[in-house]
Amino acid sequence: MLGLPPVQGPRAVLSDLRAFLGRRSPEKTKAALLSVGITASLVGLFFLDLKVRTAPPPTVAYAESWSLDRTDAEIKADQKVSQKEAEEKALARQREFQEIANTFGIE
Repeated sequence: MLGLPPVQGPRAVLSDLRAFLGRRSPEKTKAALLSVGITASLVGLFFLDLKVRTAPPPTVAYAESWSLDRTDAEIKADQKVSQKEAEEKALARQREFQEIANTFGIE
């Protein structure tokens, strides 16, 4: 019946690894250490990336509250005011982009 190998301490493992790498050519030893180092650094970067907050924080959106007994005329007047504000914002944004385009000579 097959059994597990005997448990070794860290010193025995390191001496065994040193003996194994000592029998190899220096080029193979350097390549092995370099590959282990690159792999360990990539795994470490993945663990660091887990701690970086990449998602934007949640935003709170507030809704306006109106009385329930508003008339249709009041609703339409509020909609016209909101539409006018939205158009002014869009026009201001368009002017900003036009200034940028003029600065860089974009047609």
